[in-house]
Amino acid sequence: MSDIKALFEGKVKGELVFAPFIDKKYLSDFIGYYQGKADVYVKPVDDEDVQTVMKIAYANKLNVTIRGAGTNLAGSTIPDGGVVLDMSGMNKILKLDEDTLTITVEPGVILKDLIKYVEDRGYLYAPDPAEKGASIGGNVSTNAGGMRAVKYGVTRNYVLGLDLVKVDGTKISLGSKTYKYSSGLNLQQLVVGSEGTLGVITKITLKLLPLPEFTLNTVIAFDSLSQGIKNVNKIFKSHLDPTAIEFVEKKVIAYGEKFLNKEFPCQRAKSYLIVALDGDKDGVYERFEKLKQVVTDNGAIDVIPLDDPAVAKEVWEIRGAIARAVNASGPWEPIDTVVPLDKITTFVDYVNSLIEQGYPRMVAFGHAGDGNVHLCVLKDDIPDDKWRDILNDTMEKLYGKAYELGGLVSGEHGVGKGKRKYFIENTDPLERELMINVKKSFDEFNLLNPHNGYAK
Repeated sequence: MSDIKALFEGKVKGELVFAPFIDKKYLSDFIGYYQGKADVYVKPVDDEDVQTVMKIAYANKLNVTIRGAGTNLAGSTIPDGGVVLDMSGMNKILKLDEDTLTITVEPGVILKDLIKYVEDRGYLYAPDPAEKGASIGGNVSTNAGGMRAVKYGVTRNYVLGLDLVKVDGTKISLGSKTYKYSSGLNLQQLVVGSEGTLGVITKITLKLLPLPEFTLNTVIAFDSLSQGIKNVNKIFKSHLDPTAIEFVEKKVIAYGEKFLNKEFPCQRAKSYLIVALDGDKDGVYERFEKLKQVVTDNGAIDVIPLDDPAVAKEVWEIRGAIARAVNASGPWEPIDTVVPLDKITTFVDYVNSLIEQGYPRMVAFGHAGDGNVHLCVLKDDIPDDKWRDILNDTMEKLYGKAYELGGLVSGEHGVGKGKRKYFIENTDPLERELMINVKKSFDEFNLLNPHNGYAK
């Protein structure tokens, strides 16, 4: 330990904490069930600090686990010794460029703060992950999706450029403020979604859009989840151009209701779709009337327009609080498989069949518009000594089924440590070998987030 102290003390301007005095929250992820270990915690204040840390780590072959706001659900921030590099202190909004419709930020900027900042100035940052307390650097590192992905795409569609500190401490700027280019490999897009395995992001330039004139949110109630899911394609085929289409069961919404002490519309329903429409006000209400007709003709028991912005905000808060509510209820495992749109019902039916066979209780919700199915696998009263084996068996079946249906292990949370095993089992070895070789070209000694599935 004295050697580690000698390497870092007096070298960085930011905060330094050495083992065994590192706060446990920096050794885990959002769930906090599994704890890692680290020799030193560093909270850099600028690029120079990051470069210094990486030069020391590279010279001494120390693992570096990068973290931001700590909201990740895939074990990505659980370290295996070495350095925890906390980027949350680099949290400045650097420049809003209204001439190019871009904004440049540091990675520690919190999503909700960025959204408010640009909306106050008449602009839209379109990606809309449910966890508004996440950092932009984390969103970029996992290619976060969210509610509005159906219309506007995911985080990668808005990353125009970024500064990256490589594993040896050198810094490179990737991309530009142009909206397109065909000039060699698109390296900044390779970094997006790489989960901190290729370098440390220290600056990000994001594309903005004009803020839509009007948004109308609608809760559509059904007697069953399958009936609700069947309406998704009907909504698409009706050319309604939805901004978001979320699905959630009443029993899942109950977690968010209890957590926030708020009530969701239409309590008699068994499941819901939450649909958002945006654009000019008259056009939105015309599309709403068409939406109402389509879903009423196809089994909806109620269609509730959320004309009051306060009510709409409350509905999205309840939906967004599900993960935090489940986390407060006890140990659980998050899953965010993604399957083709026409396989959502098949996958959820399979989940229910596992529960009927005696597997752990699971609750389902997610982004119906892009096939991203979120599951919470609940430990309940399963004994600690049996939980990991039961959970592994459950995960094997769930991920196997997702791949069988043409899906993938993660839609937006990433692979991290929690899904590494299942990612490797279900990924073509030739495809994974290409990923490993890309990783090696950036990080030959596998020092950055070495637990990820792209590592050897």
